[in-house]
Amino acid sequence: MIDFDARLYKLVDAALKEDVGDGDHSTLSCIPADVTGKAVLKIKQEGILAGVDVAEKIFKYKKPSANFVRYKKDGEEMKPGEVAFDVETFVHTILQLERLVLNCMQRMSGIATLTKQYTDKLKGYKTKLLDTRKTTPNFRLLEKEAVRIGGGVNHRFGLFDMIMLKDNHIDYSGGLEAAISRAYDYVQAYRPDLKIEVETRNLDDARTVLKIGKGKVFRVMLDNFSPAQVREAVELIGDEFETEASGGVNLDTIESYAAAGVDYVSVGGLIHQANSLDLSLKAVIET
Repeated sequence: MIDFDARLYKLVDAALKEDVGDGDHSTLSCIPADVTGKAVLKIKQEGILAGVDVAEKIFKYKKPSANFVRYKKDGEEMKPGEVAFDVETFVHTILQLERLVLNCMQRMSGIATLTKQYTDKLKGYKTKLLDTRKTTPNFRLLEKEAVRIGGGVNHRFGLFDMIMLKDNHIDYSGGLEAAISRAYDYVQAYRPDLKIEVETRNLDDARTVLKIGKGKVFRVMLDNFSPAQVREAVELIGDEFETEASGGVNLDTIESYAAAGVDYVSVGGLIHQANSLDLSLKAVIET
């Protein structure tokens, strides 16, 4: 279990160090430090809203006295012309955080919107949608949060919270049996809480895992299997392990994989193929 807030604040600190540097000179040059103001988050594109919780955390992390008022929630449909929230605090704070908040919310909303398109196609099936580690370095926290908001399920966060024996691990280890045996021994000796997932490249691999992985493996990945092959593998494996289909899954094919009875489908494109949505943070000037 990760500490979301601690990771978020670390991300915020690094992002502001990159952006603000030795000072926001545009703001410092023309606005006194004690001036307060209000800004609203305006929606300019249709989709699924994501990042409102994050925006509030960012503003209150940098200025605990900030007054943050929500008008929409994460996961809600959004339309152009709507307002997601308003914030009142020091103008220096608003202007320093403006681009960071927008970058986070625009990216997250794009991912949540694409994820929702995928999860809508899984309605009526037991299959759940997983993300992957195909993420933007140092931004994984919020990309995976956006997948969750869009209705998907987070896979492992990183290399530290689950063992996944992929093709290269298996090949470097000398085969499936050696890789599984060593991973299981490692878990028993060092981290009994770690679960082991194993990638299989064909039905023979699935048979091998079924033979040697009982009591050791919890999930079998069916990598680049066709829907027909997935169905055969699922029937072969039964309830012995969880099953995950990966590779070749897109909006056109996901339903055929779900119909094959697999427990999970993983889609890297949820994150790396998503397009950011258009939002803006605008000053409110009282007259």
